[in-house]
Amino acid sequence: MSEPGGKLGHVTAIPLDQIDRRLVEELQKDGRASYADLADLVGLSPAATRLRVQRLLDSGVVQVVGVTDPLALGYPVMAALGVRVGRNVRAVADRIADIEGVIYVVFTSGSFDLLVEVLCEDSARLLAVIDDEIRSIPDVRSVESFTYFGIHTHRFVWGTR
Repeated sequence: MSEPGGKLGHVTAIPLDQIDRRLVEELQKDGRASYADLADLVGLSPAATRLRVQRLLDSGVVQVVGVTDPLALGYPVMAALGVRVGRNVRAVADRIADIEGVIYVVFTSGSFDLLVEVLCEDSARLLAVIDDEIRSIPDVRSVESFTYFGIHTHRFVWGTR
């Protein structure tokens, strides 16, 4: 199971029926919805709904976290970093994930081995993350920075399959 702010992808496979999928969709819209409100939407008792939601949480299918605005918290500089790695991509990813301000690390195909998202209080901190921290990691071959000018779309609701 993944912890909020931790590694994703460690989910216990559980079968999802239509009620589970509807609960996921509703929790994507409002992670603080009451069991009574969710129960009304899916046609179960609040107790049965609570058990289903707990199963979704325990398996890692759903996480309930508070989403914050980086700008409001003093992080006006945001960037994606494309990282090319010579060897040991998982070890490099682990090291990068421990850097202050790094909020997202993914393995990719294509030009980069890793994509990293970072929040910084200023451009000097972004430069330090790139030059002093990431480039000093053994096996990092190159880092390319894509500084954000603004976020056009950021969705937390995408439904289920």
